[in-house]
Amino acid sequence: MARREGPLIIGSGIAGLYVAVRAREQGLHPTVVTKGSLDESNTKYAQGGIACALGPDDSAELHLADTVRAGAGLVDEEAARHLVEEAPARIADLVRLGVPFDAVDGQVALGREAAHSRARILHAGGDATGLHIEEALKRRALELAVEVREQTVLRSLARTGRGFRVELSRPDGREAETLEPSTVVLATGGAGSLYRESSNPSVATGEGLVLAALAGALLSDMEFVQFHPTVFLRDGAPRYLLTEALRGEGALLRNARGERFMPRYHRDGELAPRDVVSRAIRTELLRTRSRCVYLDATALPRDRLFARFPTVCRFLATYALDPSRDRIPVTPAAHFLIGGVATDREGRTSLPGLLACGEAAATGVHGANRLASNSLLEGVVFGEHVLRQLLHPGGGGPAPPGRLLEIGLPDAATTRVEPVDPEKLRSLLWEEVGIFRTGAGLQRAIRRFTRWLAAEPSPRTGASLSPNATHALTALVLASAAAARTESRGVHYRSDHPRPVPAWRTHLGVRLVPADGS
Repeated sequence: MARREGPLIIGSGIAGLYVAVRAREQGLHPTVVTKGSLDESNTKYAQGGIACALGPDDSAELHLADTVRAGAGLVDEEAARHLVEEAPARIADLVRLGVPFDAVDGQVALGREAAHSRARILHAGGDATGLHIEEALKRRALELAVEVREQTVLRSLARTGRGFRVELSRPDGREAETLEPSTVVLATGGAGSLYRESSNPSVATGEGLVLAALAGALLSDMEFVQFHPTVFLRDGAPRYLLTEALRGEGALLRNARGERFMPRYHRDGELAPRDVVSRAIRTELLRTRSRCVYLDATALPRDRLFARFPTVCRFLATYALDPSRDRIPVTPAAHFLIGGVATDREGRTSLPGLLACGEAAATGVHGANRLASNSLLEGVVFGEHVLRQLLHPGGGGPAPPGRLLEIGLPDAATTRVEPVDPEKLRSLLWEEVGIFRTGAGLQRAIRRFTRWLAAEPSPRTGASLSPNATHALTALVLASAAAARTESRGVHYRSDHPRPVPAWRTHLGVRLVPADGS
């Protein structure tokens, strides 16, 4: 017998925990469900910081202009205005909740990152900002006795007459449980760890998005996957992100021949937008037939490096590397899913009662390319909007997309079936739905993902899906959206359509059409 619950928050990164804490402070009784431990999320590994226009030479208008410029023509400017204008209040919330942002002489310390025209990145513990935010929110959630279900996986989501029917289980599929909350907040993050090269923890596999889509929610902008340019590359080592703030402090990129190459690709050099830097590195790797390029911070004072980037320096020391002395091997890797469940500016999706925030939501605030350090900010700004909906529910939802892609799901009776190979799936996403894409390569990937998905029980509304099924379905959605957008814009680069097309200056919505027609 399913039991009814208060607001159910799925995910425990900055967005999910912020909503849970604020909801509890306002007298609500949320339950947080998280796939791993309470503090395991992309937030924990965010090094650079959180953007906010606090400097004397800065303003919300300048922050807005940088956000819009980076977004390559697709930023929802009203959503972005909320982001930048509400940033100081949300930073104040984080300070109140215990986040120890770094300061110099009594003033908050501000760093600079790519595509920002001013130094506006707040950080904590040098390069441990995400960890400090996650710990502060976790500590406050436990103080407030927020109910938490750790090591609990979302298996299915279905709309009912009075709310939702949600099936949960342990990661191994045992101990299944069904809840019937009136409201669900989806804060499950992105899908970066489905890629062979990824900066994300293993929990970021996209099931929240596709299960919401199977329940009828509209997805948007799923073709836009951001790749971080500088992730540590060494056999047997984790793909550890080396924060963009290193380049903001003056670190350079050099190819295998020792040449600094970024000025050939963009006037801002190493501080060009992430999509430009990632493509430039990928091009250099192909041109020099190398596996990596090198991040060179050897011109920076050693004491400054170790004070500003203690986490990075400790990590590199485990591989006998010192960034003040050694050039660090790096490569791009999948980092952030710009798309997600389509929402309006209040976090309302196309399904009444289903709210979404953080990386799982597509608010339009990032356009086609996210500005560095706007992601943590997005989690708290739009998390506060979601809180308002929990307190005072209202009608609304995302605007209709400019174009709509309907993806019909395969039926094993009519589709060639092939068992899912998780490693091949990750490699295929990286090679064909990665930094450079072509129509032919995307179609090859779609055919393979379809065969893999057909080997699983047919996805349908309310069905409990295996991890293999959700991974194959997520990959199919990413590839199908990328194939549909026949242009290059922001992080989506098609070698066979290398320029932006004015007719494509619009959002691409995605709907799933299950094989059973539900």
